[in-house]
Amino acid sequence: MNDVQKIDNTYNRNYLRAEYNFAHASAQMASRWEQFAADGDRYNLQYRTANDGSVRPEHAALHGVTLPPSDPFWQSYFPPNGWNCRCTAVQVLKDKYPETPHDEAEKRAANALSRDHRGMFRFNPGIQRKTFPDYNPYTISRCRDCDIAKGNLNLAFIPEYEQCAACKLVRKCFEGKTRKSELKRIEENRKLYDKLSKDKRYKDVEFDPKNGALKATHIGHNEGTDKGFVFEKKLVDMLFACGHSIILCDEQKKDRNGNKLRSLDMILDGVRMDIKSITKNKDYYGYAIDKKNQQLVDFNNRSDVHEPADTICIYFDDPTMFAPEKISKGYEYMVSMGRAVPTVRHIICAINSAKGLELKTYDFP
Repeated sequence: MNDVQKIDNTYNRNYLRAEYNFAHASAQMASRWEQFAADGDRYNLQYRTANDGSVRPEHAALHGVTLPPSDPFWQSYFPPNGWNCRCTAVQVLKDKYPETPHDEAEKRAANALSRDHRGMFRFNPGIQRKTFPDYNPYTISRCRDCDIAKGNLNLAFIPEYEQCAACKLVRKCFEGKTRKSELKRIEENRKLYDKLSKDKRYKDVEFDPKNGALKATHIGHNEGTDKGFVFEKKLVDMLFACGHSIILCDEQKKDRNGNKLRSLDMILDGVRMDIKSITKNKDYYGYAIDKKNQQLVDFNNRSDVHEPADTICIYFDDPTMFAPEKISKGYEYMVSMGRAVPTVRHIICAINSAKGLELKTYDFP
């Protein structure tokens, strides 16, 4: 907000405040609508302004309009009906206030909102459950019937000029994927959830049917209270919130002689890998990568491993500690040390940035 105000303090201060006031008023009126809806048509609703000298004439013309909640009028003209609008609606006794003829109410409302060419204010936040309508000064007309805005993931082709900024961002997240492939992924995770939730070896099994997110923890997975374990849990929760599938693996498995076998931390979207949380800022992370490479080597040498692992995940809770060159230099350091065959082929960097969780993948020959 401070950065924006530097461009034009007066202009942006007024506009930002108007937007805030509108969102706040919409939320308040949506709450009131919920209360009105619970009573049905037991009472009528009456449109009221603030009834002072600051009321705009077009809104003053709506003062006193009285209709039952079921009347279509309230679907389009329930307040707020403009920037910084202070109008409200109240319940009134049917025998105390006469109903306004529907056509008369519609005519008065149409005149009041005659300059609302986009229909920005012609919606009911309580019915639509939104503080802003889908189509407003910051979106495009296509947003009125956008499946994504309605909560349905539809990635069918739409020309770029018919996409708003939010739609472009969602599509970028699903770049290279189709609606069919996403539905298939969600269904596969649902089946895996059904299986793991019945398996006594797993706990904390959760599934989000909206985005296909899945998480589960093997009872043999190492848990603790130090910073590394805290960061691991934080990472898992963020990955789950972003729609990923995360299974924390068994780390207590032993061989025939009772020796604990080398294990890896998790399976992320079907790929088995080990996690390293960065807690100290360094010029590059060669030691961490070298150590995790050895972890992969030891795991792959197990007689019961048939699909070798080649991926590690490095988590940066502090985004200032991350830099691409620190990863590439770290990999070069690991190769130069020559303590083990370079097994790491993919490094996934999970960064807890201001934008949320960012995943960056680096591939090596």
